[in-house]
Amino acid sequence: MSVTVEDVYEHVHGVCFKKGPPGTVGAETEWFVREKGRPLAHVPVARLRAAMAEPLPGGSRVTFEPGGQLELSSVPMDGPEGACAVLAADLAETRRRLPGLELLGMGVDPERPARLQVRDERYRTMSRYFDDLTMMCSTASVQVCLDIGRDAAEAARRWRLAHLLGPVLVAAFANSPLRAGRRTGHLSTRQAVWAGMDRSRTTAPVGDVPETAWAEYALDARVMLIRRAEGWVENPGITFRQWIHEGGPTADDLRYHLTTLFPPVRPQGWLELRMIDELPDPYWRVPVALAAALLDRAPDAAERAAAPAAGLWARAARDGLRDPVLARAAVACFEAAVPRLQGPLRELVEEYAERYVVRGLCPAEDVLKGEHAWTR
Repeated sequence: MSVTVEDVYEHVHGVCFKKGPPGTVGAETEWFVREKGRPLAHVPVARLRAAMAEPLPGGSRVTFEPGGQLELSSVPMDGPEGACAVLAADLAETRRRLPGLELLGMGVDPERPARLQVRDERYRTMSRYFDDLTMMCSTASVQVCLDIGRDAAEAARRWRLAHLLGPVLVAAFANSPLRAGRRTGHLSTRQAVWAGMDRSRTTAPVGDVPETAWAEYALDARVMLIRRAEGWVENPGITFRQWIHEGGPTADDLRYHLTTLFPPVRPQGWLELRMIDELPDPYWRVPVALAAALLDRAPDAAERAAAPAAGLWARAARDGLRDPVLARAAVACFEAAVPRLQGPLRELVEEYAERYVVRGLCPAEDVLKGEHAWTR
């Protein structure tokens, strides 16, 4: 049965923006896997799958991105402290299972050429649609998953705040200044790459009412593919709205279409913050702690801190905290978050702030200086 525009709105309200009280936190980390002593070699995904076949003790889900990036997704936990603890334990077990290999924590693979390793139909189609393997095969991120909110008003505020914080998170955690062994001119090349793809599916939705903004965004995004038993139709040249007017898509087509949209904040029954470069251990925990503390525990302070940097996505990707507006906003965000955190996680956030944020720096600066092992 074909879906209507009204069905899209109903799905967005009931599924994508399913309401719930804040407090639950999930985290996802993506890692480039390299052989020790052979940093330019691609590690076969089959080797990684075999090593990671058994479930992890903390329950984190193991998946593989198109270029062979290894992704660990934590189970939802109460607060960032719990999410980081369980994911850190599973990350340690992952390293134990991969002798002779190392996990590289950066937003873009700094040296190896992009190579499509996970060659299922979805990824082959995506590679032809984007006509560039960099985004799919050579980028990695820390993703933070937070609750939608108790009701429509709180959901709207959290949606707005997540987008306000986005440029600050890009700048404070920029960690991808190299590609193919060369400087790119961006401190977060990952953000620049994603923003430069199909803008109908990689930029932020516009509008104050999140359900409306996301529904319209989904309707106006180009259809990447149409799956049919007799064969897939690639890039049919229509938007999802146009496809509806032609009487085509089913509810399953709608659900699949939503998985092909990659904005900085994606609603999936929770808010998935997707704009943060991967960071080396232990610093990947810091954006998880910062985002959760600001949205869940200090929204008023977070809004005041991030407001001056609203919309500065391009400047954040290019300049990081070299930009004075973003630098001031980042300092204010860290000052608001730290008192809301506990134990070792709070200490780690303070350490990161002292090492980078208060000095107007981000990890990309260390990469450019060659000061850290993850750059060889």
